[in-house]
Amino acid sequence: MTQPVHLLLSAGRGPQECCWALAQLLVRLEADAGGRAVVRRVHAVPGDEPGTFRSVLVEITGVDAPAFADSWTGTLCWQAASPYRPRHSRKNWYVIAEQCRPDAGRTTFAEADVDVVACRTGGPGGQHRNKVSSAVRATHRPSGIVVVVDTERHFGLNRRLAMQQLRRRLDGRDDLAEQAAVTARWQVHDRLVRGNPTRVERPRR
Repeated sequence: MTQPVHLLLSAGRGPQECCWALAQLLVRLEADAGGRAVVRRVHAVPGDEPGTFRSVLVEITGVDAPAFADSWTGTLCWQAASPYRPRHSRKNWYVIAEQCRPDAGRTTFAEADVDVVACRTGGPGGQHRNKVSSAVRATHRPSGIVVVVDTERHFGLNRRLAMQQLRRRLDGRDDLAEQAAVTARWQVHDRLVRGNPTRVERPRR
C-alpha cells in the first residue's frame, strides 16, 4: 500500500499577498488532485487576512500520491494582481511546497511489549544483594530501550521501577522527535526562493 505523502506549503516571510496566494494555490492543488489522489488538510496557520494562510500541512493519499506530490513540490507562483494593493505593479507571489516527514505520534506503552529478566548485580549492598536475583533487566522490544534496576531488595519493586523508567525514556524520546519535526518545518519558511518557480498558476477565466 502506498504510504501517504505530507506536503507543507508556506508563504515564508513574504507579504500578506503570499498568504493569499497560498490559499489560492491550495484550492487549485485540491482541485487538481481529482481522481488521482486524496488531499486532506492536517494543520493550518492562518494569515492576517480572512481566508489566507501563513502555512498549511496537507496529507496526500492514493496510488498516485507520490507523483502528484512531486508535481506540486518546489517554488510555486500565483500570478495575479494584489487584492490588497490594486495599484501595486507586482503580480508574482511565491509560495514554497516541501515534502516532510509526518509526526511519528506518541509511543503506546504496553507491559506486554517488555521482556523482564531477573539478574544479579555487583557492587555495594551486602551479601543479600549478591546472592538473590532481585535486580531487573527490562527490555522494551519495539524501541530496543533497556533499563536495569537494582535499587530495591525485592524483585517486584524493581520491576515496577523499571516500567516507570521505560515510560519516562519513551516519553523523552517522543518529545525529542516532536521537537525535531517542528524545527524542520520552521526551517522550510526560510528556504523560500523567489523566482524560477517549478509551477506557475493563475486565475482561470
